Amino acid sequence: MPNPKKRHSRCKRGNRRAHDAMSAPAFNSCPQCGEPKRPHHICRSCGSYRGIPVIKKKEESV
Repeated sequence: MPNPKKRHSRCKRGNRRAHDAMSAPAFNSCPQCGEPKRPHHICRSCGSYRGIPVIKKKEESV
């Protein structure tokens, strides 16, 4: 396997790594309850996906 003949400068290394930064995850509001949720995911607060209830919430016993 070939090896580089000369050392790459800090500028070349930085230009290569310019697109490696992490981005913050996107959030939308749930149409049912208005809580923030990830796109294409089930809402954690109400358990619905695209307006359809998918997960039943457990009843809290007092």
